[in-house]
Amino acid sequence: MSYFKFYHFRRGSRCHQFLLFIIYLSSFRDVVALQMSFESTHMASVPELASPPSTGSFYPIEISPAVIPQYPLPNESLPPMYPTFPATYEPVLSGKCPVNFSALSDILSKTASDCAQPMAMLVGNAICCPQFSSLVHIFQGFYSISSDKLVVPNAVANDCFSDIMSILISKGANATIPSICLIKSANLTGGSCPVNDVTTFEKMVNSSSLLEACTTVDTLKECCRPICQPAIAEAALKISGGESSMIENKDAGQGSNRVDILSDCKGVVYSYISRKIPSVAANIAFRRLSACKVNKVCPLQFKQPSEVIAACRNVAAPSPSCCSSLNAYIAGIQRQMLITNKQAIICATMFGSMLRKGGVMTNIYELCDVDLKDFSIQVAGCLLRSFPADVIFDNTTGYSFTCDLNDNIIAPWPSSSSVSSLSLCAPGNVISNHDAVVSGWK
Repeated sequence: MSYFKFYHFRRGSRCHQFLLFIIYLSSFRDVVALQMSFESTHMASVPELASPPSTGSFYPIEISPAVIPQYPLPNESLPPMYPTFPATYEPVLSGKCPVNFSALSDILSKTASDCAQPMAMLVGNAICCPQFSSLVHIFQGFYSISSDKLVVPNAVANDCFSDIMSILISKGANATIPSICLIKSANLTGGSCPVNDVTTFEKMVNSSSLLEACTTVDTLKECCRPICQPAIAEAALKISGGESSMIENKDAGQGSNRVDILSDCKGVVYSYISRKIPSVAANIAFRRLSACKVNKVCPLQFKQPSEVIAACRNVAAPSPSCCSSLNAYIAGIQRQMLITNKQAIICATMFGSMLRKGGVMTNIYELCDVDLKDFSIQVAGCLLRSFPADVIFDNTTGYSFTCDLNDNIIAPWPSSSSVSSLSLCAPGNVISNHDAVVSGWK
């Protein structure tokens, strides 16, 4: 029988929780992909309504395997998250994409690990998709490093994208990454952006200021006092045709087209940056920029909590029926994905605002002991860090990733049902990122 070593460095025991987690893995059948059609009841994903917790204890926890588990029924398919080694092999490439892929082997391996077959849909929002997007930007700049172009030609974009995916899959990545992350071969081409060469780009953009702002990105500073993000936005605006073009398109009723052009031009700006700095530095910068964006949005899908509202509308003290209904609802949320600590604050606030709007005025998070970690898949009570994280794979420990454990921090209850702002940048209100390693995802 397979087993896991469990190391614990805090008061109290997690053995019961860990056993439940193992049982949970073996029964996990329906993994929810990130590409979802949000129902009309899903509120706008903006920070709102509550103040983040300012206190809490953070302690390290490590889970590691001692024995490689063997699935007892070899003739049946494996459950989606059953620990297993990825099948790796030599990929068959198209031969039509003129790129030395071996020069990008490190970032390809990192992306394959971050988007590994058994975990891609669970960590897609916070880990896999930001890394896959970074790879696409870096490849776009690397493709034409010896020419003046900043994009991949349409004639070979499909072949190059197919080769990228073939390499990633051969390294154990999930084959559905493009649909999970909504990234396709057209993202390599520059799309509708009117500027796609270095000469024109440098005539229109202050490239030295752009590189100064984006070569080194400080996660804490950038997310609260952005430097690189506005530099990229300004450069994209300039090469897209500028503000006058935006006004003209707005007057002509082409606002959505204008948004597409700006988005495509941002891709060209990323391509330019990736040409000018080492790929490792570019990947770090792009991941940190993605972290700022990721941590401003709740990625969870909320159904209308009618039963919770009915059971909890008039409670003023702990109520078994209210807490039972709330826990059942949250159990459904926990099957969606792993989220970061800051996302958990936003998600808890959004859900609380839905309950308040339905007439639940009492802080039922406190009454029913709902913690921040309850809004994420229950991997040893894990919330991902708000800093960029990676999924690591090796032949001894299998898959592992770093968590920021926010144990016993009650989820923030909103003070209103209306939309307002929630700042996670105020001094004293930033969640510290004490690490915890969760491993054993073989």
